[in-house]
Amino acid sequence: MSLIPSLFGNRGSSSIIDPFSWDPFEGFPFSGQLANVSGPAREVLSFAGARIDWKETPEAHVFKADVPGLKKEEVKVEVEVEEGRVLQISGERNKEQEEKNDKWHRVERSSGKFLRRFRLPENTKLEEIKANMENGVLTVTVPKEEVKKPEVKAIDISG
Repeated sequence: MSLIPSLFGNRGSSSIIDPFSWDPFEGFPFSGQLANVSGPAREVLSFAGARIDWKETPEAHVFKADVPGLKKEEVKVEVEVEEGRVLQISGERNKEQEEKNDKWHRVERSSGKFLRRFRLPENTKLEEIKANMENGVLTVTVPKEEVKKPEVKAIDISG
């Protein structure tokens, strides 16, 4: 029993180890994107990894973003036409209000702002973009213009 506290460090006076009450990576120097960032930039990056899938179908480009816990009023979908047809998805998840008598044991849900930008292809119909949010998933559908097939005319060969 004396090996366990020495392996996991001194976690208080209790001899019972709770595997959910300690961080196994505590004290490790991480080289991740948040290691050397502080202040408001850290808040943006902490939630900047909003996961987004982009697929192309014969009719449209479809973007699906996981934004659990956000209301549609907290998410913005914009297209910057002058900037080269850029689709921008942004939003903010606010921290939960702390009450004076609350005792937090763990805070793992991220909060802060997120911003993702995607350059759209030339064959998109910017005026027909639609967005829908359901069950924490934002779906943005960008219809494609019909590709006009070149007309081929057969030429008779004389001779």
